[in-house]
Amino acid sequence: MYSWLIFIHAVSAMVSIGPFFVLIPMLRRLKTADGDLLHSYLDSFRFVVRLSKHAGHVLVASGLLLMWLGSWPWTTPWIFGTFVVLFASLLFMARAFSPTIRKLREPGHDRQALLRKLSRSLYLYLLVLFVMLWLMIMKPMIW
Repeated sequence: MYSWLIFIHAVSAMVSIGPFFVLIPMLRRLKTADGDLLHSYLDSFRFVVRLSKHAGHVLVASGLLLMWLGSWPWTTPWIFGTFVVLFASLLFMARAFSPTIRKLREPGHDRQALLRKLSRSLYLYLLVLFVMLWLMIMKPMIW
């Protein structure tokens, strides 16, 4: 059972991080896309954000079960640090992608400024995800 939970936890981590890398080359194409092509790119962004969110639910649930079954205390530095970064990333994700994607769908907004914001959000979110991944894999004893 524990081995399967580790597997589920690892796969959900891959599913929550991996699709964001598809969006990197798409950012360049968004600069010139119009009409249906623009909307299909924005739909792809929205799909990746939703997929990551739902994979994150599985990731957190499996992580909590692993903590409980493995008798890991909340005060373990890498677990506590992961949860701090996780809650920060949840707040960030709620504000970073969906409002910007919504504005890009509306005419009359500065597309270049919104694309810079979307790009910055994407790279910053990837950095946050990598910090969480580092904490879970390396398990540093910070204190």
